[in-house]
Amino acid sequence: MREGPSEDPARGANKRRRGATRAAAGRGAGAGARSGAERPDPPCVLSGGKGRGNRPRREAPGGEGVSQVPAAAPLPRFHERKVFFFQTLPPARALRAQPPEPSERAPSQPSSGETRAAMPGGCSRGPAAGDGRLRLARLALVLLGWVSSFSPTSSASSFSSSAPFLVSAVSVQPPLPDQCPALCECSEAARTVKCVNRNLTEVPTDLPAYVRNLFLTGNQLAVLPAGAFARRPPLAELAALNLSGSRLDEVRAGAFEHLPSLRQLDLSHNPLADLSPFAFSGSNASVSAPSPLVELILNHIVPPEDERQNRSFEGMVVAALLAGRALQGLRRLELASNHFLYLPRDVLAQLPSLRHLDLSNNSLVSLTYVSFRNLTHLESLHLEDNALKVLHNGTLAELQGLPHIRVFLDNNPWVCDCHMADMVTWLKETEVVQGKDRLTCAYPEKMRNRVLLELNSADLDCDPILPPSLQTSYVFLGIVLALIGAIFLLVLYLNRKGIKKWMHNIRDACRDHMEGYHYRYEINADPRLTNLSSNSDV
Repeated sequence: MREGPSEDPARGANKRRRGATRAAAGRGAGAGARSGAERPDPPCVLSGGKGRGNRPRREAPGGEGVSQVPAAAPLPRFHERKVFFFQTLPPARALRAQPPEPSERAPSQPSSGETRAAMPGGCSRGPAAGDGRLRLARLALVLLGWVSSFSPTSSASSFSSSAPFLVSAVSVQPPLPDQCPALCECSEAARTVKCVNRNLTEVPTDLPAYVRNLFLTGNQLAVLPAGAFARRPPLAELAALNLSGSRLDEVRAGAFEHLPSLRQLDLSHNPLADLSPFAFSGSNASVSAPSPLVELILNHIVPPEDERQNRSFEGMVVAALLAGRALQGLRRLELASNHFLYLPRDVLAQLPSLRHLDLSNNSLVSLTYVSFRNLTHLESLHLEDNALKVLHNGTLAELQGLPHIRVFLDNNPWVCDCHMADMVTWLKETEVVQGKDRLTCAYPEKMRNRVLLELNSADLDCDPILPPSLQTSYVFLGIVLALIGAIFLLVLYLNRKGIKKWMHNIRDACRDHMEGYHYRYEINADPRLTNLSSNSDV
């Protein structure tokens, strides 16, 4: 069979190979009856003579070839990656059989019977081969549907896209563009920045905007100025700020006003000699919004004696807590280990949302001027390790009126005398005191280490001495009398000459009078002078 002229050598070579294949198929049809039972059938190829063995052949640049699919191609496993499916599945055009170009057909086309006879082993392009391709196409569609069920963001158009696009579609979002400050450790997943023990003298200016938990402990900050956390963009998500142990000596007004989401602030273990009254409320408390703080920790912030100013340390702390009613939403307040001798009046009046109050390890002697009546939500009150001697009736009634309160009174020097009777009765009846069976007496000596709950009225007596108020009155009276005596002696000393002359005159007068009495006594005693005296009188 002669081939027509080809446009290029490669195209001519392809046509000659196809012609040789058709000639071999024609010769095999005539000898099929004689040698069909003796020779085994060649492997069945779905390409109708155009394929090369069992491998699928890609389409030629001109479009003449037909994409081939092997008869028993292995299917990909279900647990493999999605991209593997799209890379291994044949193109959609491979599922359709394309007829050869007219120029490639032989001058005389055999009939369908001859074509089937020409295919060795009975393989042909008939209905059996079409059914196999149809089943393979259905299986491919099922696999594509199964893959799409695990990728909700994919669409029908994504199935025909390339593998790199599919990989980028399921990849995670790129990391946040914020950079971590120098000398700090950052965790974008936990939204945490730690600048611990780095000897920083100021708050880093390049804090990432995503930070929610910021640790600046163990540094050398000294002063926290106004707008110390002002940033562009603002730190809108910062919720927990820890500045403990950073040698803070001064916190100025408006130091935290650019943190709209701040919930927890820890300033403990800093010698705060100057805590501005507007540190938590902003530079202008009259126009500033209430602080978002929920938890404020001010443990161990008392400065050394030589660094204290003239004003009271207790008053400085209370002024910062009450300025502008900024801490109305505060729920937890810790003031432990600050050597407080007293709490100013109405210190808790503007903290109505308070739930936890820690006043442990101070030097509180009494709670007479502290009112808990306004703290209706208070749940825990820590008064351990103070100098409390007794709780008076007013304080006991307020604590009993709080519905959810739990009071801790351990390690206080309780004085078990007659003034303790009301408190002992209250302890036996109430359930708000935690660990009340551990409370013991410290004074007087005979009552030391006695458990308060085991005392009765006979044990609680006072010594038979004057009341302190009466003792004070007698001391004052003695001082007045001593002063009067000193003045009297001074007057006598200044008038000593006049007093001496007056005493001499009194002595002379007394002497004359006594001599007259003596003369009369002598006359009356002598009988011879009696008549003389009588006659002389006549």
